[in-house]
Amino acid sequence: MSERKTLPGYRLALFATALAVVVVLLGAYTRLTHAGLGCPDWPGCYGFIGVPMSEHKQTLAEERFPHAPVEVEKGWNEMVHRYFAGTLGLVILGLAVQALRRRGSDGQPLKLPLLLLGVVTAQAAFGMWTVTLQLWPQVVTAHLLGGFTTLALLFLLTLRLSGALSPLAQLSARLRLLAGAALLLAIGQIALGGWVSSNYAAVACVDLPTCHGEWWPAMDFANGFHLTQHIGPNYLGGQLDSDARTAIHMTHRLGAVVLSLVLLLLAWRLRAAGLGRLAGLLLLALAVQVSLGVSNVLLHLPLAVAVAHNAGGATLLLVLVLINYRLRRVTSSARAARAATVASVLAPVGK
Repeated sequence: MSERKTLPGYRLALFATALAVVVVLLGAYTRLTHAGLGCPDWPGCYGFIGVPMSEHKQTLAEERFPHAPVEVEKGWNEMVHRYFAGTLGLVILGLAVQALRRRGSDGQPLKLPLLLLGVVTAQAAFGMWTVTLQLWPQVVTAHLLGGFTTLALLFLLTLRLSGALSPLAQLSARLRLLAGAALLLAIGQIALGGWVSSNYAAVACVDLPTCHGEWWPAMDFANGFHLTQHIGPNYLGGQLDSDARTAIHMTHRLGAVVLSLVLLLLAWRLRAAGLGRLAGLLLLALAVQVSLGVSNVLLHLPLAVAVAHNAGGATLLLVLVLINYRLRRVTSSARAARAATVASVLAPVGK
């Protein structure tokens, strides 16, 4: 058998994936500490490249932005996130340039690095609009989804450049379909989580398994999911009433139940197919994420647990990307490469 080797760019892609995890967590920390408007402008902070620290600079900042008094801690939360996100963008640019230079080389992905460059460019735009549109929830949610998309695509690129984990061609198409559906449901649940966070609905219900002591409390779905709602000067703290936030929160809960059932079914099918390690990894990620979600409600959204819940969502997403990568179909080019390898191994036997 021939040894599969890593391709150039693997280590850079692996570093970018780790950096993307940090950026996602910093974004969650910024959002949860209400520092999304810690700097009222973009890409700088009150017209400076960093948070104004001296008395003179803070005086200038307040003159430039009289309606946004300087809060140093929130400003640094925002700027540190921007610094890391900017660095990630440069690393992704490097991956795209390297892919262009090596285009046509055996095994070198080209479309995926270019797609990543497009996604991270859009992410920069959404980061700007998050500030300029004053935390409009649609933009904040899209920005969060963009961060998770960047992370997932970087992980996929890392897997492809690793040269390892060949597809499991003997598995059924139904299992592939189930894994794909689970991935789509997880993405939808992440979007719902972003909508909960951007509308400040995480503590709309503070009891489990009921909400306000009822199994089906009063809820306003029309306003809770009104995607073109009018907003005021800014959306810091949210503007929806209690019933609308309850509708958002309960939808996220119900989504979690549906996703959990599908993931349990997927784990059972993986185990039945002889993929016990993948099934165990999926169950572990699911158990941790559900535990964190329950803790968020019962402990009234402590910062550490809330950030960890974002990390859990990212982990669950990456596990599902890994599962779908292992279950992917064998392409004709891959079959040809395998046939060539077998032929080269058997050739000496026939002599």
